[in-house]
Amino acid sequence: MNYLGHLYLAGSDPDMQVGGLLGDFVKGPLRGDYPARIEAGIQLHRRIDSLCDSLPATRQLLEVLPAPWRRYGGIVIDVVFDHLLARDWDDFHPQPLGDFCQTFYRTLASHRALLPERARAFCDRAPALRWLESYRDAEQIPRVLAHIGQRLRRPRHLEQAWPPLQPFAATFEQGFRESLAALTTAIGPTPGITRHPCLDVAVRL
Repeated sequence: MNYLGHLYLAGSDPDMQVGGLLGDFVKGPLRGDYPARIEAGIQLHRRIDSLCDSLPATRQLLEVLPAPWRRYGGIVIDVVFDHLLARDWDDFHPQPLGDFCQTFYRTLASHRALLPERARAFCDRAPALRWLESYRDAEQIPRVLAHIGQRLRRPRHLEQAWPPLQPFAATFEQGFRESLAALTTAIGPTPGITRHPCLDVAVRL
């Protein structure tokens, strides 16, 4: 899962959501530098990443990727999953995507003082760019992949991985829904966090 997927799986607790985002920016052991619920969100992010990499549906999707891009399959699949989650958001969450994202941007801004530098850059730019909302638009996904590709230690044109995936759109959609259901089941109920009842349906897909 990419940014949006982690926010969704973090549930309704604002601090857990902040931690869900920070899992992409905070590395190494957690030593109490952040509030407990934020660190719990970071730990959940890490668990989700580990689980997602091991899911049969995710591993099967790696085989769909053309050989030159399979090495970066985890990145590509994460972005595609965020696109599918954003596109079908109303199937999974009672709050409109735009409202959900704007609420999160305000929550993140209220924690700006404790964010690491790269996360502050996201905090400052994301609302104006409607960063998370943009994942709904398939035409934006090559741009997202290109941006990620240029940040790799050895930059790659990851946007070139997008066109070969189009014939497998249905396969990716099925894999996404199976993975989201499996992750939700594995995470289980979290005290103080409310998830949309639609997830109970998703688990039975």
